[in-house]
Amino acid sequence: MNLNDKKFLTIENKSGLSSNETIFHYFQNENIITGTYKGGAISEGFIVGKQIETSKIELLFQCLTKEGELKVGESKGTISKDQNGKLKLRFDWNWLNGDLSGGTSEYIEVK
Repeated sequence: MNLNDKKFLTIENKSGLSSNETIFHYFQNENIITGTYKGGAISEGFIVGKQIETSKIELLFQCLTKEGELKVGESKGTISKDQNGKLKLRFDWNWLNGDLSGGTSEYIEVK
């Protein structure tokens, strides 16, 4: 499963910053993943990572919040498809600065 030029919206993220107003735009070249995200509490965000198996990815992410806070984190995730054929991402993640908290989040592809 490839994330190149795919956009996603948050469908679950209880303890994170992204919301249903945040749009993630991913790009992929072979196993290298990059991306951007913004919306909701996030002014600007950037992603870099790798696909380690067909359905598994690891990402590092950083963002600037609308309150001016710089945040950085890491995540391990899975890629699957829903019943309509849309890609779905699920992550276990944690912050690498600030309170070092973490959580789980889910995202769905928007076309």
